[in-house]
Amino acid sequence: MVVPELRAWRAARPHVVRIKRTVQPHVTRVAQAVQPRVTKAAQSVRPHVVRAAQAVRPRPVKVTTPRLTAVAATAGLALAAGAVAFAGPWDSSGQRTAERDWAASREGEGGADHGRSSDTSTSPTAPKPAPSAASVLTGLGGSTVSVPAPTQKALTSTLDRLLGDPALGGRRTAVVVDVATGKRLYGKGADDAQTPASTTKIATAVAALSAAGADHRIETRAVLEPGTKEVVLVGGGDPTLTARKEAAGWASLRTLADETATALKARHLNQVTLSYDTSLYTGPALHPIGSNPNLAPVSALMVDEARTDGSASGPVNRAADPAADAAVKFAGLLEAKGIKTTTPGPSKATNRSQSLASVSSPPLSALIERMLTNSDNDIAEAMARQVALATGRAADFDGGSAAIDAELKKLGLPLSGAHFTDGSGLNRDDRLTADLLTALLVKAGDPAHPELRPILTGLPVAGFTGTLSDRYAHDASGTGLVRAKTGTLTGVNTLAGTVVDADGRLLAFAFLASDTTDPSAAQSALDRTASALAGCGCR
Repeated sequence: MVVPELRAWRAARPHVVRIKRTVQPHVTRVAQAVQPRVTKAAQSVRPHVVRAAQAVRPRPVKVTTPRLTAVAATAGLALAAGAVAFAGPWDSSGQRTAERDWAASREGEGGADHGRSSDTSTSPTAPKPAPSAASVLTGLGGSTVSVPAPTQKALTSTLDRLLGDPALGGRRTAVVVDVATGKRLYGKGADDAQTPASTTKIATAVAALSAAGADHRIETRAVLEPGTKEVVLVGGGDPTLTARKEAAGWASLRTLADETATALKARHLNQVTLSYDTSLYTGPALHPIGSNPNLAPVSALMVDEARTDGSASGPVNRAADPAADAAVKFAGLLEAKGIKTTTPGPSKATNRSQSLASVSSPPLSALIERMLTNSDNDIAEAMARQVALATGRAADFDGGSAAIDAELKKLGLPLSGAHFTDGSGLNRDDRLTADLLTALLVKAGDPAHPELRPILTGLPVAGFTGTLSDRYAHDASGTGLVRAKTGTLTGVNTLAGTVVDADGRLLAFAFLASDTTDPSAAQSALDRTASALAGCGCR
């Protein structure tokens, strides 16, 4: 399901105020605990900080990975983990505005929103996608001392009781892993494959960023067939292409129409035959679940996810033929610029076609963040096809599923028992293990794979963004600290993400429950379990 996110600090302010009241005692407790170590650590790292500052002054710092949270250094990190709940605000990508502003100030480095801005320029000088903000711990090297990870005994005592909640149905599996070391700290049915629901999107995201690249952009084109007056609108598979007046940084159909009209007038053409090309994708457009308000028919050409009511998220009736719908809107925009068109029909652009205009999506990293934060099924299925295209497979449900599996295998991830049938997790035949889900999250925090960082930054923040914006009670210790992908189907409830525990250690977790009968109760049980990790000083 797609849930609206909190897009501005004004909207988040009431949440931040109530969370501040909740976490203040935790912050005080953590501050008292780490004060002696902070003082000592600060004295030891000050020379390194000076050297790091001198190193970055002459030129922009290259991309690093989320070591700030992953290392969980004693030099104040435990305190920062507690304070983060009211340090906000959180923006649409799930990152603090402060980080976004800092990153945007770096010369040519890109922004925390991964290159997305109101400027739709796709020139070579456009900002590169995040990860862009260098870690403030760069240069400290091995001088930081990590706080101890939770012990298996302590976690077992805490989690066994919570996972025994009857609300979690007849089958429940769980894994908790220390992100810094990759060591499993807790396991319950770790290798038992279950229906993952929308946590499947984590696997889709890893495969897409690995195969196509974080900076990949999806192009939508308008071309002219030579010797004719036929204009072909060519879909590239961008589900975020928008016809709205305010494009908000996404590729704009209006911009494409304006530039196409200008190019046609330069050729003294004011009346054309309009066609549209969706040949990039093959196979059936309908998901195996059939027509569904949570997903449009999958097409290489669509505008605003084929929504029929002007909404930006949430279940809604979709246009039966997204490509035809997009072409009709394009025709209307051309006519508004003085170019008359025929009623659009399907066609295929030839290799001899001449480019009139094109627009490109933001970098794939931005699409991945939006997909994870909002649990966007349309983007997820498009990302599965991008993996297929990048690896030379057919861009359909089968090809995308096979490509995801192959890409994850290439990354050395534990795929025993895993089975992919789509990119969104809407198919109940999907199977993933808690072991695989945590391994995906650990891989996203691996210094060797900075291109996977958008997976961590795109996870919804408990009580603040995306599909977790309306979850977590005001007194839950995980509010503002838990970052997790949700999953919900009838009888299935899942949660997988990251959390910094009370000692300042970054943990990855995955909880999967099947045969649940009360979705609300099951979600609350999962939220309490993740919150327990946030409040756990489990040494």
